[in-house]
Amino acid sequence: MLTKKVPAYFVLLAFLFSFVICLGFKVLDKKNAEEPEVASQTDTNSKLSCNLNIARLKGYRFIHPLLYAEPNCEAPELINYKGQIEQIINSNKQNGNISSASVYIREFSQAEWMVINEDEKYSPGSLLKVPELIAFYKMEELNPGYLDKKITYTQKNTSDKQITFNDNHIELGKTYTIRELLKYMIVYSDNEATMILNKLIDGNIFKRVFSDIGLSEPDFKSPVYLMDVVDYSIFMKELYNSSYLNFKHSEQCLELMSKAKFSEGLISPLPSGCDVVHKFGESGTTDNPNFSESAIVYCGKKPYLLTVMTKGKDMKKLPKVISEISKKVYEIMSRRI
Repeated sequence: MLTKKVPAYFVLLAFLFSFVICLGFKVLDKKNAEEPEVASQTDTNSKLSCNLNIARLKGYRFIHPLLYAEPNCEAPELINYKGQIEQIINSNKQNGNISSASVYIREFSQAEWMVINEDEKYSPGSLLKVPELIAFYKMEELNPGYLDKKITYTQKNTSDKQITFNDNHIELGKTYTIRELLKYMIVYSDNEATMILNKLIDGNIFKRVFSDIGLSEPDFKSPVYLMDVVDYSIFMKELYNSSYLNFKHSEQCLELMSKAKFSEGLISPLPSGCDVVHKFGESGTTDNPNFSESAIVYCGKKPYLLTVMTKGKDMKKLPKVISEISKKVYEIMSRRI
């Protein structure tokens, strides 16, 4: 058999080439081994600083329905605008229009949010008509047809509570279904309809609307139930996500709230044609009134939630401050892509 001699310099070149290749792989392996450790540390820090806040519905044996899930930390982009809203609040404080205000914003598509003055507590007043609405629709789910039950309004309820902003009312001697009474309660914020509904509601179901999402149960004997702006916003998120009621009833609740007649506050600066689901509430005393409003604004492709709670000396000035804040928030959210 014939054999061909390989020159010595070919052998030397092959050795050097193999050495360089092996050295390159070792360097690459070392780099790859180091990089995941750095990335892992970054991921860990990110998760530690901004874990998901997850709430699930209790009371079932095998399932744990998701109520909501969102980052624990505020969105950096929204934080950049916080100063503009705080400037409005501080200006109105200096002018004596308010003594305090809290603001919560949530953009639904990315679950991004921002809050101002989250620790301040307010008396929500008629904002509590929203969890009451949710409770009645939960009663309807448990007992279909309940909302069609008829009630005759035979006696005017006496109350020493003074209402600044009111609209239409139910009439003595007329008969209404519970569904119609809910319309008066939400659309017109009618306290007469509300007081009838208060007698018909299942107190345990109403309390569970709060306890199921981790809030303290309201005491029917206490005239005051305080909330902060973040906690109240959970009710609105529940309805938007349809995470507490079924799809049909969540839609009906929001449709009813979209017909609310009050227009002096949050919705007044918004463009015509925007769908806005909202509820306002007034409470407190004559010397220290509280006025709050919460809304889901469907302007553009990205709906957002805005809840504003205020305190001051003059009830009639508070909706104007909320309107001013709403205008600025709409400008901010309209610029987001």
